[in-house]
Amino acid sequence: MDKDPKGNRRGGNLHNRLPVLRAERGVSRSDLAKAVGVNTQTIGFLERGDYGPSLELALRICAYFELPVEAVFSLTPFTPMSAQLYSPKTGEPR
Repeated sequence: MDKDPKGNRRGGNLHNRLPVLRAERGVSRSDLAKAVGVNTQTIGFLERGDYGPSLELALRICAYFELPVEAVFSLTPFTPMSAQLYSPKTGEPR
């Protein structure tokens, strides 16, 4: 897999928050797979970035989580949740 100097994957790879969303909501890979009509392994491939979903699958996943596409998938890496919630300098909530 091709990576840039910072170790990020290059070339059309889609980033996602699937593991975070599943953990937050207590959803197993198997449960999500059944809900969106795919094999459990497909969810694993998506989470690792080994596979990019079709538009239809991405929309089914977003509908399941009741979130807009941009909250689940991105062409650039997501900012870590800790950085969004806490000031990196002080550690205080934002």
